[in-house]
Amino acid sequence: MRVLVTGGTGYLGQAVVRALAAHGHHPVVFSRRAGEVDLPGEHVVGDVRDPTAVDAAIARCDVTCHMAAVVSLWQKNSAIFDEVNVGGLRHVLASSARHGKRVIYTSSFLALPPHGRNATISANDYQRTKVLAERDAAAAADAGAAIVRLYPGVVFGPGVATEGNLVGRLVTDFLAGRLPGVIGADRIWSFSWVDYVAEAHVRAAERAAPGSTYGLGGENVPQMRVFEIAARRSSKALPRRIPYALASAIGVVEEARARLLNTMPLLTRGTVEIFRHDWPLDSNSAIRDLGYRIQPVDEGMARLLSEL
Repeated sequence: MRVLVTGGTGYLGQAVVRALAAHGHHPVVFSRRAGEVDLPGEHVVGDVRDPTAVDAAIARCDVTCHMAAVVSLWQKNSAIFDEVNVGGLRHVLASSARHGKRVIYTSSFLALPPHGRNATISANDYQRTKVLAERDAAAAADAGAAIVRLYPGVVFGPGVATEGNLVGRLVTDFLAGRLPGVIGADRIWSFSWVDYVAEAHVRAAERAAPGSTYGLGGENVPQMRVFEIAARRSSKALPRRIPYALASAIGVVEEARARLLNTMPLLTRGTVEIFRHDWPLDSNSAIRDLGYRIQPVDEGMARLLSEL
């Protein structure tokens, strides 16, 4: 199959592109940075905010893995979250319907309600727009669109320490002595191994039924577990636990600094709110239907740490 991968130069996007090629498919990387990263397949420079470019790319492919998103805790111009995370999906859905093509949509665990709650939350602009996009995706599925929705957990593994690779970035900061502490250390997260999430995208493109949804989680463990493993292997002391009240106060200061200096804040109040909740995922249907695998956190962290 010719598979369009929007956001194919992102952390998870790159893994999906390589997995598609490894399984004999022809990936078409659609990104503003297409060609800047060494990836297999065809490269198309484009922006999901451009409906004409999206339409032309979708018309030439069999299925689209729509992964393009602004993954960030803050942007001075918050409209970019809406333009990319919501508008980009709408362009993909419209073009796919026009050409009769399938869509594998990479949503987020943050687009689902946290554990113990029936309603979603919108603590920051990333989460807010992923929730809005999820509503559009669900509405399209209800209307009969050939769309499959995937919900990765906290994706981790080797690779560049970007905002899309949160665990790698935090662990790198911890080992370098740059991590002030951990907020919500005992909150439950679902840690998803990047290569297994990528393989699940391939299987979804190959055989998932339209309208189906799959959680792509991992071990549901306290956030502090990854730092316990890193501390044990590096002989470093565990990071301190930062109380929510102090973290929120820091968020207020950091947001003001970001607006004044046009720099990325180290923390926001929205991020603190997300860290107040548990975010487990049930991956049983993905294991059954897609052959999804779960990497134990201890083994995954050993691999990650060996490459840092």
